[in-house]
Amino acid sequence: MIRREFLRAAALGTAAAAFPLGAAARTVAAEGFTLDKLPYAYDALEPVIDAETMTIHHTKHHQAYVDNLNKALAGKDDWLKMPIEDILKKLADVPEAIRTAVRNNGGGHWNHDFFWSLMAKPGAGGTGPSGAMLKDIDASFGTLDGFKKEFLAAATSRFGSGWVWLIRGKKKPLEIVSTPNQDNPLMTGSPRPILGLDVWEHAYYLKYRNLRAKYVEAWWGVVNWPIVGENFTKSAA
Repeated sequence: MIRREFLRAAALGTAAAAFPLGAAARTVAAEGFTLDKLPYAYDALEPVIDAETMTIHHTKHHQAYVDNLNKALAGKDDWLKMPIEDILKKLADVPEAIRTAVRNNGGGHWNHDFFWSLMAKPGAGGTGPSGAMLKDIDASFGTLDGFKKEFLAAATSRFGSGWVWLIRGKKKPLEIVSTPNQDNPLMTGSPRPILGLDVWEHAYYLKYRNLRAKYVEAWWGVVNWPIVGENFTKSAA
């Protein structure tokens, strides 16, 4: 091979390595959703929520929602690239064949991400709401104790599995709603929740057994009120 041909072949080889055949037309598949690490250790919420419950809840239950959501949306890159919150707001547009799977597992993923963010080590999350949020709680429920009483009633009256939420109200500043399974207020056009509590049995059964009310009452000890206050502000936007 003469020198000119050698150089030309080498140049073509370099180009082929840099731009593989068909690369210009190839679409990179969306990576899908992932399970984030908790913002605290699994034992950080002791004694309110035990480390074993937190470990199983996060690495098994939440991981399963993420895996099943990715499985349901496999091959649908436009949806996989979309923020989970946007997907839940557009459930009616999700293909019917996978809509229930996306609702259940997408809801489970968003709900748990939100739930983890609402908690902190006992004593690290403040003593309660303040400012405009406390004012709206008083206007809506009479007192903070009145709010907690209504929240407890909603949590304990939710038949089977589900969640209880604090959201912006239509007839009063704030209202409490509960949803079944992994549903949440985003799915029905409500603003982003301010506070939410998981009342599925896997969230509390190892420590509290069938005493859901005891779990709810203890949970206030790990609520991260500064984060809840931020959610309150964002929900008004």
